Amino acid sequence: MSTFPITSKTEITRLPKRGVYDKEAIYAILDEALVCTIAFTVDSQPFQIPTGFCRIGNKLYIHGSVGSFYMRELQQKKLPVCISATLLDGMVLARSAFHHSVNYRSVVLFSEPELISDKHELYTALEVFTNKMCPGRWNDVRKPTEGEWKATMVLGFDIREASAKVRTGSPKDDEEDYDLDIWAGVQPLKLERKIAIADPALKAGVPLPAYLV
Repeated sequence: MSTFPITSKTEITRLPKRGVYDKEAIYAILDEALVCTIAFTVDSQPFQIPTGFCRIGNKLYIHGSVGSFYMRELQQKKLPVCISATLLDGMVLARSAFHHSVNYRSVVLFSEPELISDKHELYTALEVFTNKMCPGRWNDVRKPTEGEWKATMVLGFDIREASAKVRTGSPKDDEEDYDLDIWAGVQPLKLERKIAIADPALKAGVPLPAYLV
């Protein structure tokens, strides 16, 4: 089993039994999550930016406009970042208000930005990102022009330090509360893809792609 090293930044100290350092488990959470939050500091002012992302190997990628202030700041100043992603799997409903919780899978990682300039890596990152957001979409769309490539910035982040924290299972109540006439259990949560709604300007006769059904 391959694991990330436990460091002072990634060690789970609160409920350490929920800590996960296995690389494949961490990769799986990152691959399922559609949005991450990138936190960084500029001139003592903290920022955090939610954004879509993808992972290829041991690197996380984001993309945006070359005019993006925060991406330019990250790239030019090589700012250290903390990136997090969370999946909510269920509401844990206990008998007492105090013991309510959620079942979740989360990842926190630390890295520094790298401007991606290699055309193959750029192309691959955008393809993987597109297919993550909508599986099968990349092969069905017009590819970026040279002008669009030039207007796009891609940043990569080597996953150097990372850990996950996971909660599963039923509520944990105080022993004396198990006798109460109060329902307890888990209400599962799930992100669900629905049938796509056509653009009102869609050209007549263009069918709904099979990957969207």
